[in-house]
Amino acid sequence: MDTINDFIASALPFTEWPMFLLLIGGGLFLVFYSKFLPYRFFGHAIAITAGKYDNKDSKGDVSSFQALSAAVAATVGLGNISGVAIAIHDGGPGVVFWIWMTALIGMCIKFYSCSLAIMYRGTDSDGNLQGGPMYYITKGLGEKARPLAIFFAACGLFGFLGVFTANQFTETFMSVVKPSSTLFEMSDENWKWTIGIILAIITSLVIFGGLKNIAKVASAIVPFMVAVYLIAVIVVMALNSELILPSLKMIITEAWNFKSLATGGFWGLVIIGVRRAMFSNEAGLGSAPMYHGQSKNDEPIREGLVAMLGPFIDTILVCTFTAIVIILSGAYLEDSSGIVMTLSAFETTLFGWGDILLMVIVTAFALSTLFTYSYYGVKSLSFLTNAKIGKYYNWYFVIMIVFAAVASLELVKNLIDLSYALMVIPNMIAVLLLAPKVNERAKVYFASLKKS
Repeated sequence: MDTINDFIASALPFTEWPMFLLLIGGGLFLVFYSKFLPYRFFGHAIAITAGKYDNKDSKGDVSSFQALSAAVAATVGLGNISGVAIAIHDGGPGVVFWIWMTALIGMCIKFYSCSLAIMYRGTDSDGNLQGGPMYYITKGLGEKARPLAIFFAACGLFGFLGVFTANQFTETFMSVVKPSSTLFEMSDENWKWTIGIILAIITSLVIFGGLKNIAKVASAIVPFMVAVYLIAVIVVMALNSELILPSLKMIITEAWNFKSLATGGFWGLVIIGVRRAMFSNEAGLGSAPMYHGQSKNDEPIREGLVAMLGPFIDTILVCTFTAIVIILSGAYLEDSSGIVMTLSAFETTLFGWGDILLMVIVTAFALSTLFTYSYYGVKSLSFLTNAKIGKYYNWYFVIMIVFAAVASLELVKNLIDLSYALMVIPNMIAVLLLAPKVNERAKVYFASLKKS
């Protein structure tokens, strides 16, 4: 494990700068190229999500709300709860500011990429409607760009594993429940194996049912658990209201800490923020278009606006609340990282039982994330081979859940960071090249909207 970990860590410096330039540079280009259009129609996006413009006769397998729920299920979860803690541990409170900036840019990236997912839908070898980067690359840019699509799908075989989620869920269980020898004569290592196997079995019961099953479960779990989590955070903030403004002030002032040695200087701080924001909301990664491409929606711009809400919900709202709790509780000063830091923050601020509540929330988030990620992997393998072989990805996926339960956080984090950084490259190249097509469609859509 140490050998693999060292190899992955050594590879990261060669992948993070292309990722940074395409995600931030390309994202800023899209913000100005769109003339801030997605942000100006934020209210309209909410109306679409509420089902005001649903058409039962449209092609697709799930509603826009279900697609958003499924996509958010993969992002609102441990990426927001433990990912923020990892970012603060690695870069200090100031890193949260750069997570915000990346999320705002990410909203525009998701608007373009998920609009493209509807514009350039294709079919798999079974004739089922499909969407996502592989399809808007090959259909939008042409067959000459197929190597980009293949590269994306190949990286997805590793990037879409639920290893981070399984790892952090196991850490949550071990930290809160603290199984002792008085219950079962098992070592911590055997407990981790047991948790991994149980998690794999539960995940299997849903993911082998296909997309509709996943979307149905995700749309039932995610809104409720997000609400419970936000209520818990609001209670903490209300009980410590005098510490909210100092916490926010610390985030903003520390964001411009040019002397940060722990992160490799100012740019190191920014890159940590970009990495963790991408892991939080997956903007630019190309995963969300896979779900939104399945929506019962024939209007690309409408779907793009729905998708834009994802980064706002999971990063601007959830990540910010998590960060404030971690900072005002003082947990960020402890020598801990990931979910352990967040658990400590909730235990300190919610009368000693906050960690138990968080464990319940994390369980729901972990399962919903695993359900949705498996689908991304199936689509990647299906594109590389065919739909029949693609389904076997789920077996590989559940086996890796068990592996992740006993792996180190550092190994899991580096594996995901590397895979994500590589996946951004082909996806953002395609999004930037096809952006004029989205703008053309947007003019037509908003012109017709004014008339109606």
